[in-house]
Amino acid sequence: MTAPHLENEFVKLTLLDLSNYKHLSEIAKTKDLIYYSPSDISTDEKLKDYVQIAVDGYYHKTTIPFIIYDKTKQAFAGSTRFGLINWHNKVLHIGWTWIGKEFQGSGLNKHIKFLMLQYAFENLGFDKVEFRIDERNIRSRKAVEKLGATLEGILRKDTLMIDGFKRSTCCYGILKEEWLDIKRTVFEGF
Repeated sequence: MTAPHLENEFVKLTLLDLSNYKHLSEIAKTKDLIYYSPSDISTDEKLKDYVQIAVDGYYHKTTIPFIIYDKTKQAFAGSTRFGLINWHNKVLHIGWTWIGKEFQGSGLNKHIKFLMLQYAFENLGFDKVEFRIDERNIRSRKAVEKLGATLEGILRKDTLMIDGFKRSTCCYGILKEEWLDIKRTVFEGF
């Protein structure tokens, strides 16, 4: 599997691996950056473990992890990935996204999601893209809804969090046949 290089005038997404993850070290230490995630990236060692899991998934063709570079601010901003890639059923997830506080609210995430959705549907030819979000994470839920994703259901108490809380997960999806309309109405001219 060849790692895609996704880029527009605002953002560049390249393969996240053990050679470049340290660019994210300071961002990853931000308090509560991934509060709604069952992962922990709060130390260099934990961040390296997080990246190693993503790299292992890449070699098993179940994930494609990206490091995010904000071209406007000329700085590394965070990480995202395609995950739970099901090549047979042509379904994948977009998630594991975290960007530094100084990049949030800038429109960067919308550019990231556009490039990823476009690649999933137009290059990989997938039939569905899913997003899984902690039910309590209203900000992320609203962002995915603005992208045109449909809430398909809630998995009740399905994920154990670091603090022992058992979260419920909202499942959103975008179908291939919805993509062109979403591309035109949500992303045109942004």
